[in-house]
Amino acid sequence: MRNSALGLLAATAALALAASNAHAADLPSRYSPAPAYNAMPVFTWTGFYGGLNAGYGWNVGSSRYYDPAFGTVSGKRSGGFVGGAQVGYNYQFGMFVAGAETDLQYAAVGNKGASYGTTYYPGDSDGFFGTLRARAGVAFDRALVYGTAGFAYGDIGGNRGYDPVLGHHTGNEINWGWTLGGGVEYAITNNFTAKVEGLYVDVDTKDNYNFGGRVNVDRDAEFGVLRAGVNYKFN
Repeated sequence: MRNSALGLLAATAALALAASNAHAADLPSRYSPAPAYNAMPVFTWTGFYGGLNAGYGWNVGSSRYYDPAFGTVSGKRSGGFVGGAQVGYNYQFGMFVAGAETDLQYAAVGNKGASYGTTYYPGDSDGFFGTLRARAGVAFDRALVYGTAGFAYGDIGGNRGYDPVLGHHTGNEINWGWTLGGGVEYAITNNFTAKVEGLYVDVDTKDNYNFGGRVNVDRDAEFGVLRAGVNYKFN
């Protein structure tokens, strides 16, 4: 009899425990689920881009013309507005960025004239130049520090002086050279970037007089450029 009572008590306790566990399983959990983690996208410099720039250029070369009456005479240096557009492509691997860029610029940096004896002959200050360059640099998240170098070409404004023996000389032609520089660019958003850049451009030329094809002594179309620009980066 005693054993039967103990058995019945144990069975009752087991049923009560099972019912309690089932009820607890139906109750909401006291622990909140782990918050969803949305990682911010990492910015990359990889992609095509295009934009505009503007700045100032200053001529660092000198022009020397040969005149049979006055010997060698020098043209004046000048500087002025520089502005244009650029397109390019970057590829980022780790912290390093490599790419290529080409631009076309209006430039008022040519030698404006030359004096023959007591007479000054004004020349063209307007001109243009373009570059095709490689770029390489190091990215610090949205900031890029880079160097750049490549080919340059252009027709920088020259002198239109008249010589009574040699006639007018002509200097309006495209000449080739090289360029070297560097800059800093910052990504304001994932698509828009802003930059400050400096270039040294050398497109030395020789002007021919139209009388007998006489070549002058020297004309240095060398100039520095400091410009700011904005780019739109395509995703």
